[in-house]
Amino acid sequence: MLGGISIWQLLIVLGIIILVFGTKKLRNVGGDLGGAVKGFKKAMNDGEKGEGEKEEDAPQQRVAHDETGKTYDVEAETKVQEPDERK
Repeated sequence: MLGGISIWQLLIVLGIIILVFGTKKLRNVGGDLGGAVKGFKKAMNDGEKGEGEKEEDAPQQRVAHDETGKTYDVEAETKVQEPDERK
């Protein structure tokens, strides 16, 4: 076992912790710990990209519409349809 600690001793300690703190606080601590780990992983992944690279918020596309060489920058968005509006 874990250095002489049996499963029954671990269960007793867990029961005492639940009685002292309550399940709601333990759930909140677990959520906070999960958020911290997720933030740490994100920071590690961002660090690997390098400082010269930039992550863009939204993709852009250049479209030429006529022969004169004018180019328009556009950003795609989805339109939220109202319940009364139908095609």
